[in-house]
Amino acid sequence: MQTTQVHIRDKFWEDYSELVRQTVIPYQWEALNDRIAGAEPSYAIRNFRIAAGLEQGEFGGWVFQDSDLYKWLEAVAYSLRSHPDPEMERIADEAIDLIGLAQRDNGYINTYFTIKEPGKEWTNLYEAHELYCAGHLIEAAVAYAEATGKRKVLDIACRFADLIDTLFGTEENQKRAYCGHQEIELALVKLYHATGEERYLNLSQYFIDERGSSPSYFTQEWERRGRTGIWSQGSPNLEMYQSHLPVREQTAAVGHSVRAVYMYTAMADLALLTNDDSLRAACERLWANTTRKQMYITGGVGATHLGEAFTFDYDLPNDAVYAETCASIGLIFWARRMLRLEAKSEYADVMERALYNNVLGSMSKDGKHFFYVNPLEVWPEASKRNPDKHHVKPIRQKWFGCSCCPPNVARLLSSLNDYIYDVSAEGNAVHVHLYIGSTVQFTSAEGREVTLSQRSELPWHGKVDFNVSLAAGNADGVTFTLALRVPNWFQSRQPVLRINGELQKYTVNNGYANINRLWSEGDALEWLLPLEAQFIEAHPQIRADAGKAAIQRGPLVYCVEEADNRAPLASLSIAETANLTEREAPHLLGGCVVIDGDGLAADGSAWPEDQPYQPIRKSRNPVRFTAIPYYLWGNREPGEMSVWLRN
Repeated sequence: MQTTQVHIRDKFWEDYSELVRQTVIPYQWEALNDRIAGAEPSYAIRNFRIAAGLEQGEFGGWVFQDSDLYKWLEAVAYSLRSHPDPEMERIADEAIDLIGLAQRDNGYINTYFTIKEPGKEWTNLYEAHELYCAGHLIEAAVAYAEATGKRKVLDIACRFADLIDTLFGTEENQKRAYCGHQEIELALVKLYHATGEERYLNLSQYFIDERGSSPSYFTQEWERRGRTGIWSQGSPNLEMYQSHLPVREQTAAVGHSVRAVYMYTAMADLALLTNDDSLRAACERLWANTTRKQMYITGGVGATHLGEAFTFDYDLPNDAVYAETCASIGLIFWARRMLRLEAKSEYADVMERALYNNVLGSMSKDGKHFFYVNPLEVWPEASKRNPDKHHVKPIRQKWFGCSCCPPNVARLLSSLNDYIYDVSAEGNAVHVHLYIGSTVQFTSAEGREVTLSQRSELPWHGKVDFNVSLAAGNADGVTFTLALRVPNWFQSRQPVLRINGELQKYTVNNGYANINRLWSEGDALEWLLPLEAQFIEAHPQIRADAGKAAIQRGPLVYCVEEADNRAPLASLSIAETANLTEREAPHLLGGCVVIDGDGLAADGSAWPEDQPYQPIRKSRNPVRFTAIPYYLWGNREPGEMSVWLRN
């Protein structure tokens, strides 16, 4: 693929870009410094100051607390790439200076072991996240160097990576080990791209190849520690950490969902770079299982709070769901890599689904409150009183003791321009994965400079326009294929294509409409995507959704909230003729399209007091229900919410 210049010019997404730049990043910096009143403390900056010798004190927070700062720094880097900001850059440079002061002479950086357990480095790879934190440092360093041209943090990361390279591997006196929480594998691939050093790529491949080997390193390590751990009890759970089998033999997504999708992302990276067909086949098997049997309609993955994990095929409870924000972000990372392996629309469809619903829904409209867990059904009283649902919050939180998700959202949204297009290395094909207003500049196969401009009215309207602009001297035009994704959210009607006002036929390959032609200066393409509210049903094996339907319009999944409808929402059902209508609500939740429909609600007023059961009666009252986009729920007064309605 070509290295391209992509700039987002889209009202919907620019609002988010500005929110992240002006509110989210500054707010999260305050959170990292423990300056948000009423929020759980982060300890992140304080830990670095103690490790650097600038303060005295004890380590605070989780063993992986360093990673929150690194993800914040990566978000800053992507923001600076699009919007230079001297003050933001100054703050980031000071944070980098602090990281450098905390680095040991041999390159090691980890505030937990520097402060709390010096001398025990690399003795608990199963739980201690040393390589995980190193991976997030590397990702931040690569992004910051690319955005600013400054090498200080990249040099810090390379020194740490060089130390890791000497410690891990198959040579004598090296550890035949790997991390309990995958992350460094994909980070090392980025470091390879940034530096050209093949040993970083080889180290990533080693970590992937070694995982799941027998005898288990995690079990041996646990025995050497005297069968003790930081928080785990009993012998290591190899399946939870995707180390029960070599990765090429794994066929189903199991265990901790974030660990899994981060690992699958690295596997796809390596399959592409090393032409490893067995690794690619494993990615495709795991993708099929994850997205076709273990993914929520919102793009969430991970069904249980116990281990933040996958469970088994079609087990997708709505009210006890986990669907961690980080897991959907990792799913987007993985989808992006799969698109580089092969441009298939199903990868972009999942990327879009997770982005518009689970990820956007995890952050409030004010940019200062976040969900860690993303439920599809909420009963606030159950969240408060039922121990099995304490993890399901009816309102977003200011911060978390384990706050991996908020900075992850910031870094994804700041780098969204990297997810829209792929341009072939030869410059003879441009794939459009996401319909987000933007411009992409690339060099054609003839060596001519081309600018493709996209204007999108999604997610509210289905009109997408493209314009071609050629550099001076390209009077003869430029030939390339424009491949437009045909989304999977249509029922009967297919997109309509016009070029310079004339209706065009097109062929579809792997879910992309291919238009190959000689493009001239000023050529205009109109791509009309049918957007209509529709009911969606779930696979019969998904027991939680049996006899229910959800509403989707374009890429957006909808839900009903107590703010618009009568509680209990569980008593609401869809009328035989629902008469769905759409209306624009410019003053609701910042502006959106609302869907109304006919339903039936149980008449609770006629129920005898203190009588929990009685013979069935057909006493249901007609009601008109209102549904809003799922990503906007929870921005008003706390109340019930449900995605799936009884049908």
